[in-house]
Formats: sequence, structure tokens, C-alpha cells
Amino acid sequence: MKQRVVIALGGNALQQNGEATAEAQKKIATKVGEVIADLARKYELVIAHGNGPQVGNILIHEEAAATDKAPAMPLETAVAMSQGQIGYWLTQAINNAFIKKNEHAKVATVISQVVVDKNDSAFKNPTKPIGQFYSEKEAKVLAKKNNWTVKEDAGRGWRRVVASPKPIDIVEKYTIIELVKDGVIVIAAGGGGIPVIRTKVLKRLKGVDAVIDKDYAAEKLAEEVKANVFVSVTAVPNVYINYGLPNQQTLTNISAQEISKLKKYGYFKAGSMLPKVEAVVKFAKHGGTGIITDIDHLKEALEGKAGTIIISQV
Repeated sequence: MKQRVVIALGGNALQQNGEATAEAQKKIATKVGEVIADLARKYELVIAHGNGPQVGNILIHEEAAATDKAPAMPLETAVAMSQGQIGYWLTQAINNAFIKKNEHAKVATVISQVVVDKNDSAFKNPTKPIGQFYSEKEAKVLAKKNNWTVKEDAGRGWRRVVASPKPIDIVEKYTIIELVKDGVIVIAAGGGGIPVIRTKVLKRLKGVDAVIDKDYAAEKLAEEVKANVFVSVTAVPNVYINYGLPNQQTLTNISAQEISKLKKYGYFKAGSMLPKVEAVVKFAKHGGTGIITDIDHLKEALEGKAGTIIISQV
């Protein structure tokens, strides 16, 4: 039987060097599609992805074009829009990779809702910057008008900030499982998923303005679909200690306990490698294999020959 693998692609995997046009991103998606198509011969695949640059651009367009008759869409709807956009690029790229080899692809994008706890402490302290930069004056006017929280962002200007709660469930998980069983390559939980809460009385779903970290959401997805392997694909081949310094060390095979100790010592930064490490460690502690690598070493990493491979015990 094929191993079931969940692969989380970084949000910048499709938008490189600031190239934000659809054609530029579709060109990069072509390479990703060829890698995924090749892996599909050996593995059952579920693909998650980030959406940071793309949803940011969608929000800029929405805000710039908003009128009383055509108001800007809320953030949770913009996340759904980005799922459709990136899902289209990836499904087309994967289909074309199969067509090049005169083969038929079974691939589908599932627009995914991810449940969060409405009492998550993140809602009381929004920290995730989204959208464009403003002057302090502009930001405070928009904050009052739209009921936003705004903060100064690293000396670059003022931005809207939103909550980033932890995922607790994937609404479409059973649909995804059935598709995978049927041999479909599934793209799901894009951009961390559309954040939703369940109402207290009727348990109905309701969207909320938040951003879920794509690695945490992808790890939850990997748990729910009972994957054997969870891979966080990033810009570098491995996890490193003292990255970029003369005493840089490459991490290869390591236990969840060992890398957790390194995390406590502060080797991994919150806006970079930390969420990836936390996600793969969580998956490894549930008995699976966690991997962090780049797209060029993905195939070899799944074969145990590259990347940083994390298991419960080495």
C-alpha cells in the first residue's frame, strides 16, 4: 500500500522575487506540479499551501476598489478566494504534468474550512499583520471605520493585524479522506483554511476574520486524514542551528525530543522556522514522520536521503 503524505507548501513557494502576476506564479506552479505528479506514483498525496502574498494582494484589491455598492469582502472570504486561485494554479500544473506523459490525473481542490475556538486567546491579542501598509493617520482612520486593530510593523508603516488562533478541526476531512482513498491528489486547507467557529447552540459554522498558520493547519489535516508522513516545504533544504553564521549546523535525522530542546534554547524564530518545527514535532509525537525540506529535495527526503527528518525516537 502507498504511504499517505501531507505536504505543506510555503506561501512564497509560488511567489518568488516579488513577482505577483498570475503568469509568473503559474510558471513556478509548473515546477511544483511536475514534482507532485512524480510523487503521486508512489504516495497518496494531500497538498496544503500558504497564501500570505496572494491573500495580501486580494485584500489590497478589495480595499482599493471598495464602494458602497460593492463593499470589500471580509478576510475569511478573501482566504476562500485565495484557496480557489492557488488551487486552480496547482491543479492545472499537476494535470499538465500528467498530460506530458500521456497519463490521466485525478486531482481536486477542496475549499476547506478549519474550526477554531472562539475563546482562543489569540482573539484578545491580534498579532498577524495582513494587507498593505498605511501611515499612522490613515491606519487609525481605517481602524475606527472598519473596527480593525492596527499596529506599527517594524518601522515600515502601520498595518491591520488579526488573530491567529490554533486549528482544532477540519470540516471537510471526511470528504478529503474519501477522495484520497479513490486515488485523487487533493489540495486542501489552503492558506491555513478558512477560519470558522461553531455556534454554541446549533453548532452551525460561522466565518471569523483571522489567519490560521498554514503549518499548524496542515499538521492538523495530516492527523485527521491519518497520514504516515507530514512534510513542511520551505525555502531551505534542512533545519539549521545558527543559520547563516560560521558555526551553522545542519540537522538531519533527529528525535522530536531533541529538536524540542533546541526550540527551548531559542534556535528557531517565530516568524520563520518555529511554526514548522512545532508542527512537525507535534505530528512526530503522534507516531508519524515529520520532514522539513525544500521542493528540490522533497523526493529524496521522502526516501530518507535528504532534509531534516523528525520521528518520535531516533
